Amino acid sequence: MSAAAKVVDREALGRSVLEARSTGKTVALANGLFDLLHVGHLRYLEAAAREADVLVVAVNADASARALKGPGRPVVPASERAELIAGLACVDWVTIFAEGDVIRLIEELRPDVHCKGTDYTPETVPEGEAARRLGVRVAITGDPKDHATRDVIARIKRLPD
Repeated sequence: MSAAAKVVDREALGRSVLEARSTGKTVALANGLFDLLHVGHLRYLEAAAREADVLVVAVNADASARALKGPGRPVVPASERAELIAGLACVDWVTIFAEGDVIRLIEELRPDVHCKGTDYTPETVPEGEAARRLGVRVAITGDPKDHATRDVIARIKRLPD
């Protein structure tokens, strides 16, 4: 399946998750901006994929990315960020979400586990309370937060013309 075919709207995603569950598979949900994809993103998603049989990744829409990161972000549009994430072997499905967090998506999909990166703790995950209320396990995945898109952007800005 092509990377582009793995990027689906929420309705199609819901059907895919139901189909996976009907065959006994578990589902993990991870989310993020993924602006200027770097090795920290890959390690986060590979670790998230180990938490369940199917990995769903929710990518922030451009407006929510801008609200979180400020003017000039995202550098890469949501449709392209989603397709890049979908191209990773560990990712099964990708959707774009407009909200500031994935609480509504957790409520819709009811994943078995919600994965967040190591810049969070189980107590600081924004969707943690909603996940626990719905019986969704929260997992912190990936390597230490030693990589950041803002650092990549800063290095690029320092390059000579």
